[in-house]
Amino acid sequence: QVQLVESGGGLVQAGGSLRLSCTASGTIFRIISMGWYRQLPGKERELVASVPTTGATIYADSVKGRFTISRDSATNTVSLQMNGLKPEDTAVYYCRVFHKNVYTTTYWGKGTLVTVSS
Repeated sequence: QVQLVESGGGLVQAGGSLRLSCTASGTIFRIISMGWYRQLPGKERELVASVPTTGATIYADSVKGRFTISRDSATNTVSLQMNGLKPEDTAVYYCRVFHKNVYTTTYWGKGTLVTVSS
């Protein structure tokens, strides 16, 4: 089992910045990818950014140039630096890990709320 603990959400004014962090712990064999998703009210969960162990980092078009994802493999931590926040970024942000032992399993954090006021 892998547990994910998120931190860093909160309330910020438009144009401000927040940094989200997520640390994976437990019985970890191989993490294939770590990333952040968000869910806006009444909408489906959507990818914000993802960083695989090998391969290119992926960003949603709506956050390119404003958000930066980074990963520390030594501590199994993924962070999301969010700059130039907009009211439309208001959502619950979820950490997601693809973990491989025998099978590949997706783990989700509980979510952290980001509110951007205009």
